[in-house]
Amino acid sequence: MPPHPPWTTDDPDGPANRRTEGHRTLPEAWRERVAEAPDSPAVVYFDGVMTAREVDDDSDAVAVGLAELGVARGSRVGVHLQNVPQYVLTMLALWKLGATVLPLNPMYRGEELRRLVEDAEPVGIVCADTRVGESRRALRGSSVRWLLSTCDRDLQTRDDPRVFTSAERPSPSSDGDLMQLIGHHRGRRPPRLGLTGQDLALLTYTSGTTGPPKGAMNTHANVLAVTSTFGAHVGLGRDDAVLAVAPLFHITGAVINAALGLLHGCRLVFTNRFHSEVVLDAFTEHGVTFTIGSITVFNALSESPRATRESFRSVRALYSGGAPVPPATVERFRERFGAYIHNAYGMTESTSGVIAVPPGEAAPVDGASGCLSIGKALPHVRARVVDPSGSSVPPGSQGELELSGPQVVPGYWRSAGATAATFPSGRLRTGDVAVIDHDGWVYLVDRLKDQINVSGYKVWPREVEDVLHQHPSVHEAAVVGRPDDYRGEAVVAHVSLASGTRATEAELLAFTRERIAAYKRPREVHVVEELPKTVTGKIRRSALRDHDPDTPVGGSRGEGGNDT
Repeated sequence: MPPHPPWTTDDPDGPANRRTEGHRTLPEAWRERVAEAPDSPAVVYFDGVMTAREVDDDSDAVAVGLAELGVARGSRVGVHLQNVPQYVLTMLALWKLGATVLPLNPMYRGEELRRLVEDAEPVGIVCADTRVGESRRALRGSSVRWLLSTCDRDLQTRDDPRVFTSAERPSPSSDGDLMQLIGHHRGRRPPRLGLTGQDLALLTYTSGTTGPPKGAMNTHANVLAVTSTFGAHVGLGRDDAVLAVAPLFHITGAVINAALGLLHGCRLVFTNRFHSEVVLDAFTEHGVTFTIGSITVFNALSESPRATRESFRSVRALYSGGAPVPPATVERFRERFGAYIHNAYGMTESTSGVIAVPPGEAAPVDGASGCLSIGKALPHVRARVVDPSGSSVPPGSQGELELSGPQVVPGYWRSAGATAATFPSGRLRTGDVAVIDHDGWVYLVDRLKDQINVSGYKVWPREVEDVLHQHPSVHEAAVVGRPDDYRGEAVVAHVSLASGTRATEAELLAFTRERIAAYKRPREVHVVEELPKTVTGKIRRSALRDHDPDTPVGGSRGEGGNDT
């Protein structure tokens, strides 16, 4: 057999593989974690702390209660919650039953929620008590037979007013409340099932940015492959505290925050919805050593006047996924706080992170594109760059990033056509343009669909955005193409400014003129208060392509993202 190229990491004797071989399913891995240290803290929520034994007992009780509601092996159950401990209690309970977690964006309403429910056909949903009435109305006549409620004030007593803005507690669902269910079934255990690695752990929907959302079928084996490789990559253990800052309805939060923290014996720290000052407090109070979130999370933290070097004193590794990070942003953060933001990359279809910068290393910058590397392939991931025919291109050449390995899902839920198009021969065609150098460093150039054609020249938005980020007043930037009768397309930039700074559109245009080729320069720069984003923090270029310059732009829309 010919040797693997340098960007293939496939050591059969590596530590990640040995850990994966010991467990076929997530309940098996969880039981070992409980047995190793049953009385160690497993979940922290403000002043509330649950040991591994307590989490195990409570999730057992939830499993028994759900089974009485008709949940069985292969059932789908929606989890429509913020980042609260009840989320992981429900996840573990469903995995113990051989059921599938259907993560639902807690911001989804009406038709957004119903569209996913009609495709996935869950038997029930666990949701916040504040959402029961509207969810019941939206899902009337669907497959959903019951709605269990839970209150985000439970499992803590601090009631931080920055998060809990109302003192009122809505009435629980008429179908039952999760904490009441735990109390009723406490001490009972569900039967152990003969699950396999191919049972579905998560049915995680993509963002639908290139068509209707599709459900990626993340198996137990997929999730174990990622938690073992990424956990070994970062070196997580019992002394670590993992901050669940990425939304748990997104693949990154579900796998690299929640599942990874639970299975590696860490303290999994919750802060409910993201609030920059609350998160900063959590870093110091709970000694957070690891987290992964979108770059907008770190931008928000750096904008807080309360953020200091002391805030990140306990940190061993910060990771960012969801969108490539501009080199200038990473350097500004490191200079101010002494903490380096490591890139990571993955997709819903690869069960989250499969490429990452090694801890303690600074990612190189590609000389040709100016892109900061997203890292190297993790163990048992085969990453290559291919041309339109599917053939590998030489190191240093651009093409489409293709992934294969035990992290890649078997396909999309009830969508044979989309599965065949996206996973030829089981390999994941990502739709991302990338370069892999001779040393295995991967550089993500841009999305294929976002390429701008100016007078026959190719312009990648990332390259222009990275130049704009070098300006000291630019907080965030997004570049799109707009139809142009003369050039075919024109480069148009939208930027938001760092708080307390000023910059005119003319000044920003002049700044780019000094740094990039004429055909890449923006023809227009629009300064806006906020760029439109998904709730996972990815900038929505699609919302900017048809933007009327005289209309305000900004805000976020409830949708997940494809990337870690």
